[in-house]
Amino acid sequence: MFKLDISIKVLASYFTKIVTPALIIIFSFIIKTISDAGEFKTIEPHFSGDCIAVEGVVGAEDITFLKDGTALISSDDRRNRVSGLDVQGTIYRYRPNDSNDKLFNLMPKLDIGFHPHGISTYEDTDGKIYLAVVNHYSSGLFSALGGHSVEIFIYNSDSLSHIKSISHPLMISPNDIVLINKDQFYVTNDHGTSSERKQTLEEYLQLKRCDALFYDGNDFRVVASGLGFANGININDDGSLLYIAETLGKRLSIFSRDINTNSLDFIEAIDFNSGIDNIEIDSDGNLWIGSHPKVITFSRHMKDSTILSPSQVYKLSFEKENNHKIEEVYLNLGEELSGSTVAAVYDSTILIGSVFERYFLDCSY
Repeated sequence: MFKLDISIKVLASYFTKIVTPALIIIFSFIIKTISDAGEFKTIEPHFSGDCIAVEGVVGAEDITFLKDGTALISSDDRRNRVSGLDVQGTIYRYRPNDSNDKLFNLMPKLDIGFHPHGISTYEDTDGKIYLAVVNHYSSGLFSALGGHSVEIFIYNSDSLSHIKSISHPLMISPNDIVLINKDQFYVTNDHGTSSERKQTLEEYLQLKRCDALFYDGNDFRVVASGLGFANGININDDGSLLYIAETLGKRLSIFSRDINTNSLDFIEAIDFNSGIDNIEIDSDGNLWIGSHPKVITFSRHMKDSTILSPSQVYKLSFEKENNHKIEEVYLNLGEELSGSTVAAVYDSTILIGSVFERYFLDCSY
């Protein structure tokens, strides 16, 4: 009995000294993860303008405006992909101010799977408009399995002409793209591995293992690394600055770009305290960014459409050198639109898209 009593005391002491601190560490880690994901935020919806829902476009994950006010929209039914239905994605043309010809499907028939993600356009000196599309041709947006490519098209007002497909082993999880001419581009990898299990660990441990690649027309190379879920990417008007949205890093990283070598040098990171996504730039050089204020809620929304995910839009303006202003233009609980990923602006029109909704928002402000 005495020996048993000693054993119980030893076990109790062991539990107090070892197990209890371990549980405290685990609990603290869980709370920190939830807090970092924005789950404790209070969402107070606001927007000074008016929005209408444009039906018939599923999963408008990325949207970009051409110089004439025409918008191109990346669309894919990702919930069907999850359920096993292989429905091809598409690119839509949308003209906000044309009541007779607003929405038009531009896609030609392709011999490969087409599941578009990020898009970018470039207008050449001869007037030709090139469209680059990140394509998950045999996987889908949230799968680590399958193949990825960049598809290059020429935009012809009422059609797209497919030029070529580009693939490379370094594109392990491509997300967004920005063309710098008709042959060259930068593209982000939103994970540092193609393993689904390791991708999950990256996300929950907030590991900065992502990168950005440059394609010179022949080959790829890494030009930025150590990023926390590298997502949206864009470039300023004169090509001297490149912007990368880090969703899990909750910041916008700004790089100077050598126009001769296309190498990047990190300048600064601007904190947003939100899971920022795609980056669009208006005619005044302001950045417009779709964002996820509650990242874990967005993850739950991915699996269950009945769970609403808040939507958020930021405007970032650079007033003077080393001086910027962040304005939260739009915030909603997810009732109007869940899981906003992009806000494209032309004059007084904002088009807000998302990953899963079966419509996008056409807003005036």
